[in-house]
Amino acid sequence: MKVVKGALPVILAAALAACGSQAPAAPADGGSSLTWAVETEPITFNPHQWAQNKARLLVFNQFDALLAYGEDGSFVPWLARSWQVSDDGRVYTLELRDDVTFQDGTKFDAAAVKANLDKLREPGYNPTVAAIQLHAFDKAEAVSPTTLRVTLKEPDGLFLDFLASPYAGQVSPKSLREAGDLKAGGPDVVGTGPFVLDRYVRGQEVHYRRNPSYNWPPQGSAHQGPAHLAEVTYRFLPQAAVRVGALTSGQVQVVEGVPATDIESIKRDPALTFRSALNSGTSFSYYFNTSHPPFDDKRVRQAFREAVDVDAVLASVYQGTAKRAWSVVAETSPFYDASLTGTYGGDAAKANALLDAAGWTGRDAEGYRVKDGRRLTVRSVASAPYVRDRRDILAQAIQAQVKQTAGIDFQVKIVDQGTAQKALDDDAYEIFENSRGDSDAGAALNLLLPKDGAINRTHYEDARLDGWLAKASASSDPAERKALYAKVQRKVVTEEAIVFPVYVPSDQIAASGSVQGLGFDPVSGTPRGVYDVRITA
Repeated sequence: MKVVKGALPVILAAALAACGSQAPAAPADGGSSLTWAVETEPITFNPHQWAQNKARLLVFNQFDALLAYGEDGSFVPWLARSWQVSDDGRVYTLELRDDVTFQDGTKFDAAAVKANLDKLREPGYNPTVAAIQLHAFDKAEAVSPTTLRVTLKEPDGLFLDFLASPYAGQVSPKSLREAGDLKAGGPDVVGTGPFVLDRYVRGQEVHYRRNPSYNWPPQGSAHQGPAHLAEVTYRFLPQAAVRVGALTSGQVQVVEGVPATDIESIKRDPALTFRSALNSGTSFSYYFNTSHPPFDDKRVRQAFREAVDVDAVLASVYQGTAKRAWSVVAETSPFYDASLTGTYGGDAAKANALLDAAGWTGRDAEGYRVKDGRRLTVRSVASAPYVRDRRDILAQAIQAQVKQTAGIDFQVKIVDQGTAQKALDDDAYEIFENSRGDSDAGAALNLLLPKDGAINRTHYEDARLDGWLAKASASSDPAERKALYAKVQRKVVTEEAIVFPVYVPSDQIAASGSVQGLGFDPVSGTPRGVYDVRITA
């Protein structure tokens, strides 16, 4: 596939204004074309490099994992027909399908899976996955063409979750060796999936065509054989109003990321359908950088949270469609600790008393608190490709509240990825905003919280916390893991105020009534790929 930098016909404002909500008639099933408007453009099309929750639905069009999650949250076969785990939890034996072929004609076998695992452990390829998802990995052996044995250095209760994640999306060994830009992905990075990526217009769209040989969907799929759709185009439309206008005018048949202001009108339109689901993993939270003032003082961290009336902010920005979060772990996770509900936040008097006690007693001409001649300033530097769900508007609402309530100067910047990374590397921030869509919340916590976590932006260190996380990761007992993660949540949310949970992310899909088979991943809550989607007449 070649990366096309040419122009794509734009969606004109005049066309959006002429919004008849009846979509044009679709082709019959088997030759159907679908156009789907998405909020976020992927920064990579390589599943090994996946990092944006919003890009998940594109990844599984082109790539298949070894396992999948069933509707009940259990693991089910996909490219692996079955698996066994040794009594000591260190050896995983996978029996693979023998009828799968990569889109470049390469045979899928145990050697291919070993090549993928070895690549993920290669220094510099994806340090985060190597350090977290594969931290216990020792070696992979192709026992036979259809049998793979993976040996771990120690038990890892998250390993099966890894095998069902986009990171385990199988890339052709030929692509691993020969792709021009492997990390970015694209035309020459191919998988075994139901669709082939054959055109990418940067900043505008990506196009997939059906893989006619496909006949190995995960257990529980609605059908077998090739996808119903002949082709699907995803258009990158970051502005919510443009996405909705494109749907109601019939220029696209599906949109995700439906703004709160349009949900009721879409629900009332008989030609359209609407569905939503809460995401798993972690809630959208502000993580406080404890490495330097002012958040090296727990009282200031607590004060920032108390200065925000989260319910009022969410009602203003999301008009009742966003669910408040009380923990770093999303409410949909089996590890969520409900005892945190109502334990902090929204007490202006307490916020001001805490800041007074911390020595921020002065005020400057603009009403901001000062101490030793320095204004109480906190900075957030967010990377634009990761900004979703009107989080820029949310930040502005919080900015206004903390100024009015407690005299805190909250500075918000949304910048390109390189600028954001430099700010993180230079420790030039006080708030790091993040949510993770991992199917198992433990994977997210291991990235965000331990001393050596790949995206620990709080710089908080606690040996007990690290011990709880390590013990939970090694365990395959859900009850033990839940108890350990409860300790983690109480530590970072209530006891130390390292994290300020704000809301539980969700995904929304609106579509023409002729589009059938849309839905959400049963565990992550993100939109599924379009393998089972069809268009009715």
